[in-house]
Amino acid sequence: MPLKQALRIQELTPEELAVYRTLDPARMPEHVAIIMDGNGRWAGKRALKRFLGHQRGADSVQFVVETASRINLPYLTLYAFSLENNLRRPKAEVTFLMKLLRNYLTGNVKRMNDNNVRMAYIGRTHELPPEVQEIMQWAQEETARNTGTTLTLALNYGSRAEIVDAVRGIVLDLVAEAIRRGCSVDDLLGAGALHQVDEATLSRHMYTGAMPDPDLLIRTSGEMRISNYLLWQIAYAELFMTDRLWPDFRGLHLLEGIAAFQQRSRRFGGLDTEFTDESLPEPLMPALVP
Repeated sequence: MPLKQALRIQELTPEELAVYRTLDPARMPEHVAIIMDGNGRWAGKRALKRFLGHQRGADSVQFVVETASRINLPYLTLYAFSLENNLRRPKAEVTFLMKLLRNYLTGNVKRMNDNNVRMAYIGRTHELPPEVQEIMQWAQEETARNTGTTLTLALNYGSRAEIVDAVRGIVLDLVAEAIRRGCSVDDLLGAGALHQVDEATLSRHMYTGAMPDPDLLIRTSGEMRISNYLLWQIAYAELFMTDRLWPDFRGLHLLEGIAAFQQRSRRFGGLDTEFTDESLPEPLMPALVP
């Protein structure tokens, strides 16, 4: 284990360290995605305004990110703000969430750099307010040299919209290739260009094309939905649902999710390696009637 990694692990809390020591370092996930749910319900249970739940949820983000960085988790992707949030939430709440995002980024860039965390974003971020986009770009540039955990915030994100955008990207590439060759798109299609579009092509055109698919998807608040999140990418992800509301979620609970992940047998449509043909029962033969 590299010295730098060992030193960061010693920064875990005693409770986190106890769970971490039960984990198999060879079976750690490379990419964890989280649906952060329950801010409003957390506030409602305490007779507080919803915005206070969102503020506490932002605190949870930093706690979880720091634990992820201490265990050298390569990728952590958080569902922060969906397309549906943008379209269906009250304008005042959306405005507050955008302000909270700006404050989070400006207030935590130093902590991200201290923890070697690199910022990234997925979603139709070009539709966010210009002042929000400016802060996002600044935070990404300020953390670009970091080499630890890549923290990706899904903002103005919807998975179906992502798939639509990926298909549009493939079509635009096809048009650009036709222009480069001085031929028509029909000529390219006739030459078999369509048959070259496969799953790998679509994956490359996803917002997440530069990162591996999630190994583990965590959802808080007890809901048993995917909520239009990374539908293409989580085809073989393990799911971990917890009743804990996001403002109460900490790095300890991230480690508990990873512990549950390590108890699963990931077959990707195949069989366990110890399974052999000898494990199959003898087929039942019908009685032959003379």
